[in-house]
Amino acid sequence: MSKIEDVVDSLENKISKVLHKLEVLKQTNTKLSEELTLQQQKYIQQQEEMSSWIEKYESLKIANSLLGSDENNKETKLKINALIRDIDHCIAQLSE
Repeated sequence: MSKIEDVVDSLENKISKVLHKLEVLKQTNTKLSEELTLQQQKYIQQQEEMSSWIEKYESLKIANSLLGSDENNKETKLKINALIRDIDHCIAQLSE
């Protein structure tokens, strides 16, 4: 009878350890999920900020070209031509 009790006690201990590990892993998983969500939010915020800076940079390049800078002159002319084409297209649609 003693052997059966020992086996049962051993099983209870092992089950207890497994349940404890399970609880620890659940807590770790929850913590990691929260960290992942936070990092994803930071990433999205950084992407938006980067897009904003790129847009500002492009605007500055065009402004410099309009002020007489020769560096981005060709690019500015292309942008102005594209805007004129868009305006012409809009006027054509309005006149129909």
